[in-house]
Amino acid sequence: MELVSLAEVRAAAADLARTVLRTPLLPTPWHDRLWVKPESLQPVGSFKLRGATHAVARLDPGARRRGVVTHSSGNHGQALAYAARTAGIPCTVVVPEGAPTVKVDRIRALGATVLLVPPARRLAEAERVVADTGAALVPPFDDRRVIAGQGTVGLEIAQDLPDVDVVLVPVGGGGLASGVATAIRALRPAATVVGVEPALAADAHESLATGALTSWEPALTYRTVADGLRTNLSALTFAHLRERLDTVVTVSEAEILAATGRLARDVRLVAEPSGAVALAARLFHSDELPPGRTVAVVTGGNVDPALLAGLLTAADDPADPALLTAADPSADEEERPTG
Repeated sequence: MELVSLAEVRAAAADLARTVLRTPLLPTPWHDRLWVKPESLQPVGSFKLRGATHAVARLDPGARRRGVVTHSSGNHGQALAYAARTAGIPCTVVVPEGAPTVKVDRIRALGATVLLVPPARRLAEAERVVADTGAALVPPFDDRRVIAGQGTVGLEIAQDLPDVDVVLVPVGGGGLASGVATAIRALRPAATVVGVEPALAADAHESLATGALTSWEPALTYRTVADGLRTNLSALTFAHLRERLDTVVTVSEAEILAATGRLARDVRLVAEPSGAVALAARLFHSDELPPGRTVAVVTGGNVDPALLAGLLTAADDPADPALLTAADPSADEEERPTG
């Protein structure tokens, strides 16, 4: 399988220049060799705008007229809706039931048609829309254009911190990690690129450990509060990660929530749980990581306001029960998610 090249990532950067924010590296106040890259500051609140914008830019005129469709738990849907609105083309987003309301409402506000379906039917429903309308499918991660667009995150890291030693990147479907690893591996070969996953949705960790692509059922992955990381790798992203990612670290639910609160209090950065997993790895699993100048990619900031409010009053210690109460205040102790 042919992998995405650095040349494709650079071509994507040119397509994104007028639409996507070039996010800075923000130093953390507690460590002089740790930075975060706040993709949460993008116009739609996540890195997904990069891949979606690049994919739309590469459509031919006929495809543009018929519009685009995707399946997404929220952030990619918002990104494609934004990119489609900017290009003046129709957009349909198939959303799995249980996705955060704040994300679904924002997809609709951007002018897209939203179709809610059971999680296991999201791809099938998107394919039905393609068959009925002729719209172009823009997957959340299983697409070379999307991977190249997400790879511009790594391109910017290498440009802004040429001597970076470690890059920590969340892994859901693997599009971002595939693109970032592609850019960093080419531009800073000595650096280590580490994927980070919730322990409750660790299909990439299992796949890379066994050497065979493994999928986890929604009944398992939907236990994690990191809703943007509940998807499985595709054959395309697995091929990239197997070749270019150094390792995967898993983090617990309490660690994810503690990192979310830490970003808000100490970095003044609003992040959703999915966006905080990379920092969680650095905060609580530093013994599993190489030393040196480290960048943690904060992938998104579309957090439920009630969840964020609860985390602001909880401690940074993953052992604090208030963290899991903030994630699900109605759950009994035995029912709350654990890592």
